[in-house]
Amino acid sequence: MAGDALTVERVEVAFGATLVLKEVSLEVAPGEFVALLGSSGCGKTTLLRAISGFAPVQAGRVLVAGRDITRLPPERRGMAMVFQSYALWPHMSVAQNIAYGLRLRGIGRAGRAARVTEVLALLGLDGLGERPVTQLSGGQRQRVALGRALAIGPGILLLDEPLSNLDARIRQSVRHEIKALQEQLGITAIHVTHDREEAMVMADRIAIMEAGRIAQLGPPEAVYNRPASPFVAAFMGADNVIALEARQTEQAVEVAAGAHNEAARLPLGPHPGEDGVHLEGAPDGPAVAHFRSEAAQLVSAGEQPPDSLVLRGRISQSSYPGGFWRYAVEVGGQRFMVDHPRRLPTGEAVGICLPAAALHLYPAGAA
Repeated sequence: MAGDALTVERVEVAFGATLVLKEVSLEVAPGEFVALLGSSGCGKTTLLRAISGFAPVQAGRVLVAGRDITRLPPERRGMAMVFQSYALWPHMSVAQNIAYGLRLRGIGRAGRAARVTEVLALLGLDGLGERPVTQLSGGQRQRVALGRALAIGPGILLLDEPLSNLDARIRQSVRHEIKALQEQLGITAIHVTHDREEAMVMADRIAIMEAGRIAQLGPPEAVYNRPASPFVAAFMGADNVIALEARQTEQAVEVAAGAHNEAARLPLGPHPGEDGVHLEGAPDGPAVAHFRSEAAQLVSAGEQPPDSLVLRGRISQSSYPGGFWRYAVEVGGQRFMVDHPRRLPTGEAVGICLPAAALHLYPAGAA
């Protein structure tokens, strides 16, 4: 089984007067795994449905291996979909469910049986072919749904939040199984999810969607370490925000002392976001800095480690989740959560230290 290349060219989809997809373009290489990541209403599921043929395209084209399939019905696109709800036939056995698509395509009984045996072995479901699907666990049902999709030998596999109905432990196991299977078969996969960790673990590239457009497309490490906008930074976990006055020089960003921060010099490294502060647009005046809570460290009031931004605050609340203390630190009217190994009293003045590489800096008002 080999994967097909997928091209989405300036696709628009509207529901009534509402434009849901706005000139979306996407290139997926044969055998690549791309995750469409975003919150509810961003357009990720609509894009998957436009690719599959279940949502009509108002403008633009969808091509598979260079062939325009924009107006073809779903069954003629060479794709298969795994749904969030599994969509298995409850009155059928495991083998009958897996063979369903083969029967619709006119494959004979012997051919169906051979293919089902192959798929059961591939998915680790040997010996379960005659079992009713109603007697399977959630993880096993998801494997059956995946097997039904793979049985027809699609060039592209579409995954519509297929793990969202599984509990956390099973979900972690199945996501690795799906990724390993996709790599083994060399099939092209498009996976819709709202789970950031799921996308990071499974995808070769992630397309983060915002309001019907792709806000950023890239490998997981690039999207995580070098978010292209404040929206992407917040969605990828850097959702703590502080306003600053900043000026970029040749080798650093100079941050002016403010009401709640010390003056700082933040180095620019050869690999932004890894060796120095991450910049998206040169700040020269009002700016916003995004950071993740896990990157923050508590320091004593007045302490100023080099190559770091320090926010002045006061502990307002503490808890002990196990192995460390978690503090809510008030900085002006904002509250930031910071972990620390020692117990500190509520009300103590502290500094929140943010190393340059932990900061994503954007001009104020950037989209």
